[in-house]
Formats: sequence, C-alpha cells, structure tokens
Amino acid sequence: MSEAIKWVEKDPLKKNVFWPTKAMKERAWVSDESIYAEAKADPEGFWARQAEELHWFKHWDKAYEFAPQNYKWFIGGKLNLSYNSLDRHIEAGHGDRIALIWEPEPVDEEAVKLTYKELHRLVSKLANVLKGLGVQKGDRVGIYLPMISEAVIAMQACARIGAPHSVVFSAFSPDSLRDRMIDAGAKVLITADGYYRRGKAINLKKSADAGAEGTPVEKVVVVKRLDGNVPMNAGRDLWYHELIEGVSAECPAEQMDSEDLAFLLYTSGTTGKPKGIMHTTGGYAVQSYITAKWDFDLHEGDIYWCTADVGWITGHTYINYGPLMNGVTSVMYEGAPDVPDCGRMWAIIEEHKITQLYTAPTAIRMFLKWGDEWPSKYDLSSLRLLGTVGEPINIGAWLWYFERIGGGRCPIIDTWWQTESGATLVNNLPGIGPFIPTVAGRPFPGVIGRILDAGGSPVPAGEGGYLSIFSPFPPALTRGIYGDMERFKVQYFSDYGPERYYTSDGARVDEMGNVRITGRVDDVMNVAGHRLATAEVESALAQSDKVSEVAVVSRPHDIKGEVPVAFVLLKSGVERSDEIRKELIKTVDSIIGPTARPDEIIFVDDVPKTRSGKIMRRILKALVRNEPVGDLTTLQNPGSVDHLKEMVGYSG
Repeated sequence: MSEAIKWVEKDPLKKNVFWPTKAMKERAWVSDESIYAEAKADPEGFWARQAEELHWFKHWDKAYEFAPQNYKWFIGGKLNLSYNSLDRHIEAGHGDRIALIWEPEPVDEEAVKLTYKELHRLVSKLANVLKGLGVQKGDRVGIYLPMISEAVIAMQACARIGAPHSVVFSAFSPDSLRDRMIDAGAKVLITADGYYRRGKAINLKKSADAGAEGTPVEKVVVVKRLDGNVPMNAGRDLWYHELIEGVSAECPAEQMDSEDLAFLLYTSGTTGKPKGIMHTTGGYAVQSYITAKWDFDLHEGDIYWCTADVGWITGHTYINYGPLMNGVTSVMYEGAPDVPDCGRMWAIIEEHKITQLYTAPTAIRMFLKWGDEWPSKYDLSSLRLLGTVGEPINIGAWLWYFERIGGGRCPIIDTWWQTESGATLVNNLPGIGPFIPTVAGRPFPGVIGRILDAGGSPVPAGEGGYLSIFSPFPPALTRGIYGDMERFKVQYFSDYGPERYYTSDGARVDEMGNVRITGRVDDVMNVAGHRLATAEVESALAQSDKVSEVAVVSRPHDIKGEVPVAFVLLKSGVERSDEIRKELIKTVDSIIGPTARPDEIIFVDDVPKTRSGKIMRRILKALVRNEPVGDLTTLQNPGSVDHLKEMVGYSG
C-alpha cells in the first residue's frame, strides 16, 4: 500500500495524503520533481524534447511562435496522427500487438481484438473509401457512431488522409447532429444502423437520417451493427461492409503541416450555438502522446481502459490517439455498466486484465451506491493505476475508489482539462505524487497555470481564484472556434489579455503547489461577501455515509446575495428525516463553516443528467430560481425534471 502521511493543515478534506511507493517510482517514466522546474525554465524546449519521440516526415523549423489568438507550435513540421498511431509501431516490429479490444454489451457476443496490423489494414481501407467518395485533404467528415471499433477506425481514417473529423456523441439528437454538420460543412457522414444499450437495440440510422437533412452531407456510410433492417436512401446511403470489400489496404499517410486542422469537436454552453473547437495536428499529437504516457504510466503490454465515449474529447485523446501512439492496448465497451448486472465493469477488468482504469466521478459514485459486493466478486489485482476525469471528485468517492477498486495500491490520477485543451493540464504524476483526495495536483510539466483574482493578480495559497494558463500555451490548446474567431477572442482572452488563457474554472492552490478545482465560475456563489464554490459544498455533504449523490446550486437571497441549495440522494435503506437534514448541515458547518451552510436541503430520488452521466446543474439552478429550464433533449431522464418542479414549487 502507498505510504500515507497526515496533512498538517486543519482542512479535513486534506487529512489523507498518499505518496508513490518505491516500486511505483522505479516503474514510472518520471519520478524526479526536478522535471517541474526544468520545464518551467524552458517550456518550449521541454515540449520540443517530447516531440522528438514521435515520427516527423519533416522536422520543425521553430518550436513556438506567439501572436494574439494565433499561437503556433512546431512551425514547418510535417507529421500524421494515424502514422504515429499505427505505422510507427508496425515498422518497429510490434504489428502483432493488440491495439484495440472492443467489448459488446450483449454477453453472448465475443469481444473483438484487433492487432496494430489489422487496425492499420481497416483504417487504410476506409481511408481509400473516403477518397473514392470525393473526400480530399481539408474536407470535413462527420462521425455519428456508438462505442464500436469502427468509431476509432473512422477517426484514424480521416486523420490518415488529412480530412478533419467532427465526431458527434451518438446519443445526441438529430437537431444537435444537424447543427454540427452545417457548421462544419461536412460532406460525408459515417454512422451505424444502431447499437445496444441496456439490452435494447437503439435505431441510430433514424436519427442520422433526420440529422442529415438540410446539411451539406452528400454521402452517408452506414456500419451494420444490428440486423441492417433500416431504410437506405438510394444514391446517398452506402453500407460500410460493402464499401471496404475489395478496396486496397494500401493508403500512404498524408503529410500534414503541424498547424493543419486535425479535427473539430463541438461543445455547448447554457446559451448560444455549439462551439466548433479546433485542434491542429502537431501540438495535439505531442501533448496527447506524452500526457497519456506519463499520466497513466503506459508501458509495453499494458491493457488500458478509458470508459468515456468517443463523442467527447476524453474519448478522442485517451481512447484513440493517446494510447495508440504509445503502442498499448486500448479497451472500448459498447454498453451500460449495469448489464447484465452491476458487476459488468469489474467483470471486464477481470476478463481482460485491465492495468489502468480511467473513469468519471459520476460513475464512481454510482458504483459506490450499488455496493461493495459487486467489485468483491471479481479479481481486480491486474489494476496498477486509477484515473478520474470530468468533474471534481468528492472525498468519499475518492477513498472508495482507492480502497475498494485499487486495493489501496493504485495511485489515483485526478485529471483536470477541457475540450479546449485537448489533453490533460493539471494532475499529479504517478511517480511523483502526492495523491490527495479532491485535489487534482500540479500543472503538467510545461503547463504554466496560475490562480488569479478578478484583477488578474496571483492569489496567495489557500485562497480561491480563477485558473488561467499562460503563454507559452500548451501545444494541444485549441487554435480557435471554427468560423468565429471573434467569439474565441472574447470568451477566452478578453479578461486577462492575449497571453493568458481564461479557463472559466475556479481553483485554489496549497503551499505544495497542488491545485484543487472548485468548479466552473458560474458555479461559484457569493454568499455574504464570501466566494464559495458549489463543488466544495457538494464535497462536504458527500462525506456523510448516508449520502450517495449530491448536487448544489445557488439561489438569490435578499440579505446574503446568494445561498446554497442542495439536492441530496440518500443511500438505499436510509429514510429521509429532519434529523438527517440537521446532521448534514452540521457536516458542512464543521468542514467549511457556517457560511457554506445550505439554505435548503431537498431529498430527491433523481436529478437530471446528460446521456453521458453528468448532472445538469443549470437545470437545477433554473428550478430554484424559477427561471426557464431550457433545452432538455440531451437528458437521459427528462421525467426527473417534472418531479422536481413539483417538489420546489416551480412556476417558471
């Protein structure tokens, strides 16, 4: 087990600090703290050294160049993401390694395992198919696929010929697909007839057909995942399995300029149209490669599982490009974690001998709620490292993950990053640590991150502020919003100037330089003059052994300005009562202080969540403020909203 020391401060959230063992330090790629000072002294040189590990058709002339909203990395360099993911390993004699394991949801179907050679062959075939459909370098291709191996094949095929892909989460509505295809100007869409989710066959083709209407899409390539019993639009729709028959498996990788567009990925805020986040080839390749390698301690023979969907940036970087550029085995799972029962995750880990597991706090809290009996049925001893992503993790979930899933022997790499950053920005490294519940860690070497006050000045240790990233910017950082560079400038650089990227996240740093993310700034309350993140109140409430999940939002108050309102889901068998409500308030009082005390605690059976499992706090916020709740089409449980309206007396 990791060595543990007691934290010297009075903050109960920091009472456990775990350090890497000698064995961890010896195995890890980096175990000397001097890497931080070295990278800080020369960020450009640091990233250039990491870039040397990849294959370049032509070496860059200059590592970094800065101009307002027009920064560049590895200027003049030529490379290809697909070549670095596949050809590089085959040429090194590793073509027979397993590149991808795809686990279908139905338990009567066998997992599919593709070697690097086999994956290369399928990627090259689809790349030639796309060329045959008129796709040229620079043309955008839409990908609307579920969690099947063809999703990775499609992304790699696009990268191979230099056609930027725009992946749309398969659970998004037709309207969401249409908006993205129109904005991207996609001429080809790759989709499937359907997929399995919680034992049901989902018709994806129907959504794809509706979403393709009124867009520039000329051809639709359809993967046959189900029985193929879907309408096919003559002259437009083509079966994937028929197209790749007889097509050459030889397709040389396009030499891409380092600053050529690699892909678009759309993010949506609470208002406004989706933003097409632009990622370019060279910087993204370098940062996704080295962060995957160092963060997750990837070595030859590792079998790594990131549970995200390919429709999100996490799936792009840490299912597809990052692991494959490192030559390890990446695992994909099609379905839900409770099919056929709540032990499916742990059964997959046991069966495939997973070495690294990267998942979300939402999922961890769900596993915790299901109970220890499920993971205890399976052998999880193959796990060597655990990771979290997507939102700040509360202490109860962190410790359960560490003790029950990792057996107290696996470091937890708590990563903070964004769609815009392309790869991780803040987390501690497995060979250096420390690993502190609820604390992400230090900025990755070469990333210059600082906590600023509203005026742009650094705040002292322990005080809350705004997390900003300084130039030289990390290589994978977005180069803009597609078709709207003015919006890019205003949203990310207007507050502190062109050399400081504004993340919209609040944070605080301790004396050791470790960063705790406190949540989006629009989730920060001003309670009686005190800045307070809703995530901090959530973390405090979640320490109760009676609570399974909690969401906190702010509500206006005549005297205090704003006050916290907590929606609390109790664990199975726990009865709601005023006694528990008082107990929870005392918990917040003792951990944060009376300022953070919830003005109201509402016991609920469910809270609105996206199809990827994230709590939609903006809806909860609208409910307690009696404001319009907005679009509900991306919710997995829209019925929960009507129930909550009754509970809070909503009339908006």
